Amino acid sequence: MNFINKSTEELKNFGNEYKTAYATADPFPSIYFDNFFNEQMLKDVLGEFPDMSKNPDLKYNDANQVKLASKGEYRFGEKTKEFMHYLNSQPFLEFLTELTGIDNLIPDPNYDGGGMHQIQPGGMLKIHADFNKHPRTKLDRRLNVLIYLNEDWKEEYGGQFELWDVDMKDCRKSILPVFNRMAMFSTTSTSYHGNPNTVHCPEGRSRKSLALYYYTNGRPVEEQSVSEADHNTLFKYRKEDKKSKILNTLKETVRLVTPPILLHGLNKAKN
Repeated sequence: MNFINKSTEELKNFGNEYKTAYATADPFPSIYFDNFFNEQMLKDVLGEFPDMSKNPDLKYNDANQVKLASKGEYRFGEKTKEFMHYLNSQPFLEFLTELTGIDNLIPDPNYDGGGMHQIQPGGMLKIHADFNKHPRTKLDRRLNVLIYLNEDWKEEYGGQFELWDVDMKDCRKSILPVFNRMAMFSTTSTSYHGNPNTVHCPEGRSRKSLALYYYTNGRPVEEQSVSEADHNTLFKYRKEDKKSKILNTLKETVRLVTPPILLHGLNKAKN
């Protein structure tokens, strides 16, 4: 299958062409490309995208995230499986190394935390830094690649992928998750990112993406001071998130200390 319209050598040259832009990006090494993959192939992948909402094991629903995510590759359709295998192949890994400067990248065939992601209306994923070690191999997580599958996606639908500075003062880059857009960034314990604003697409639609994570055996010394200890996802809060968190905490406190019969009466009066 023709996944991209470039030979292996052309792909490496393309990576070399953009490596400076990647390395010097604000707020941390990152980049995105439009129309990178064969359009019809990606439409076929979109056509196989399953409805994950019917499986409770694939749902994540808490204060920091409301989303759906596949586990492993067994839910992939045949064309999706071929495409994902290509993204873990030698030619694509060589392109990633050329672009990012990260040598000896190791793919994750189990797609731990990766694979197919879906956010329905009302969903979101708060700003965070990713888990830094593979949960089973303990390899160091170094690179995320995200491929968006959303045709005719409008700005007002939300779901923008945001990159934030290390002090969580500003969103430095906002990327609309449109069809055939590939975003990638170097993963550290301070590469804060997410899609924190609630998705507002029409009912029956959702924000769909493919996520691939790449690892190395060890990481540069300059990253080890913040990344050497194992940690899970580190959620960070914007100013508006902090206000919401305080309000929710107050509401929960009131709920816990208020007698149930009085709480029922208050709710009835409010309705």
